[in-house]
Amino acid sequence: MSTITVIAPNHAEGLYPAATLPVRPIPFARLAMITLGALVVHGYHLGVDDGEIYIPAIRKLLHPGSYPYATEFFLSHERFSMFAPLVAWSARLTHLSTDWAAFLWYLVTLFATFTACWMLAGVCFRSSRARWCAVLLMACVMTMPATNTGLFLVDPYLTARSFSTPLTLFALVALLKHRYWVAALITLATAAIHPQMAAYLVFLAIVLWLAQRWRPAAERQTAAPAFLLMLPLDFKFGIAPQPYREALYARDFYFLSTWTWYQWLGLLAPLAFLVWFARGRLRATTPEFARLSLALVPFGVASILGGAVLGFSHQLDMYARLQPLRCFHLITLVFILLFAGVIGEYAAKGRVWVIPALGIPLAAGMFLVGRATYPHSAQIEFPGRTTSSNDWVNALLWIKNNTPPDAVFAVDSRYFIVPGVDVHGFRAVSGHAALADYFKDSGAVAIFPALAPAWKRMSDATYGLNHFTEQDFVRLAHEYPVDWTIIHGAAPAGMQCPYQQRGYTVCRIPGTPETETIAATHAPRTSALTLPRP
Repeated sequence: MSTITVIAPNHAEGLYPAATLPVRPIPFARLAMITLGALVVHGYHLGVDDGEIYIPAIRKLLHPGSYPYATEFFLSHERFSMFAPLVAWSARLTHLSTDWAAFLWYLVTLFATFTACWMLAGVCFRSSRARWCAVLLMACVMTMPATNTGLFLVDPYLTARSFSTPLTLFALVALLKHRYWVAALITLATAAIHPQMAAYLVFLAIVLWLAQRWRPAAERQTAAPAFLLMLPLDFKFGIAPQPYREALYARDFYFLSTWTWYQWLGLLAPLAFLVWFARGRLRATTPEFARLSLALVPFGVASILGGAVLGFSHQLDMYARLQPLRCFHLITLVFILLFAGVIGEYAAKGRVWVIPALGIPLAAGMFLVGRATYPHSAQIEFPGRTTSSNDWVNALLWIKNNTPPDAVFAVDSRYFIVPGVDVHGFRAVSGHAALADYFKDSGAVAIFPALAPAWKRMSDATYGLNHFTEQDFVRLAHEYPVDWTIIHGAAPAGMQCPYQQRGYTVCRIPGTPETETIAATHAPRTSALTLPRP
């Protein structure tokens, strides 16, 4: 068994500061191979989970006539981000479809993530084996959850985090190399894509700066909740009113009181290791390794304290959406990278088989987890397909190609948890508008409380839709401008249903009000709710 040797910092042992480390060319070919390998292991899935929020915003920008109703449930995020405009602009410039643009951007951002990991490992480790072990093991486990934050380290689908994650790592590299203007520019770019993640980065940058100077007076400032810089939203003290309270408390990861012991372990264990990394000068590490490890500790402690304070009283309900615990997405990501590098340095020296012996089982395990998460879907859901192994997706693709682009659908508000759906979002895959669903749209509601009343009314109106009769649909069509529906089950008697395959039925709703009536009642054909501009 190898022993870990703690040595004093000196240049003879290779502990050079980042500013004096030799400049290494980026190994594009190797990183491209790692990117493709990660794609095979972890897969790609268009429009799943948070993709239900991000992909429709892109489609709406490319095709303004689409999604004529309930757009606030995905455009609420787009108002604060350049993500959708960037992807839409690239699709328009290259004449690619939304699906192809999203897939290619996913590959680009995935490559950028591994490049950023390689650069950060290069700043923190001197030995090549430590750097490559860090990158390779990160590629093996990239879709692991960041403790109970509700986030993966890297999503297997395109979101704004696909951009903000590599940008954050690039900014950390610049900060550790004391290239502050570069770090500032990258931080601004991150803020333009994902303001929340940029706020966490700013907080960590402050802690890094204080860690470098290590003054007791400054140390007391590290607990300042920089994550409060997030967004100019309406905050106030008081118990969250219904129905916003229902949406808020459905996000149990917001509140530490709901966390299990093993989720707490995911908070505290990385911090314990980081304390060790900061205090011991491990072989082949640079001073920046210890500096970054040291900074992540108060960064994590402050986020835990922030989460504890916000969960202490219901009078702070309206502040829970600040989500300080999501700082642990960045902490977990960097910790895994540093931990993997240490393993590579000590375990792989003179043993070339160690890294494959570690990586292959991890990759196989994550592959099996991915298959269990999306059991009815292809491992890589390539764009441009007309059929799918997933029956729900097949129905959505039929809707995409065979119904009017301005159609508004009624979908059971609990469809996200139906077996076989594999959390593929209706709006994202079909390209059509729908009334609010209970699970995914509640995420937008948790951030934007003004959406709560409309969300509650719509999700209640379509609850149990798979068992509606013709009269139920007629009544729904007089309450909302819906003219189509998708049903998990047989077609209701009396309804015209041009698609009936493998358990899913797509029907035209009978008795739909005439166009003039819709115009009078719901003109324009979009939700009345508006959100304040930042």
